[in-house]
Amino acid sequence: MQRWWVLACALVIAGCGGTEESGQGAAVANVGETTYQRYCFSCHASGAAGAPRVGDAEAWALRTEKGEDVLLASTIEGMPPGMPPRGMCLQCSDEDLAAAIDYMLDRSKAN
Repeated sequence: MQRWWVLACALVIAGCGGTEESGQGAAVANVGETTYQRYCFSCHASGAAGAPRVGDAEAWALRTEKGEDVLLASTIEGMPPGMPPRGMCLQCSDEDLAAAIDYMLDRSKAN
């Protein structure tokens, strides 16, 4: 179990970085994408640890059936064994996390 947390932390850290958006308006407009790129990408792009992949409408549909409030609560509290609390983004506000969820859901809608 401890190895899993080390791996999860390493994946999250690998997803950190990215470029800063110029101007406050751009940062506000792209907070969901920015949060996703910095903290969510490493697991949700690859499906690591069972994370639903962005773009997989079926996987996300199973989760959204419970409602977006439940998705946000799961993100805040974490989903053992794979999803750490707040996705390891301890400085993210609840609004930042909700914006990242919205970003992932938007890119995972069925065609």
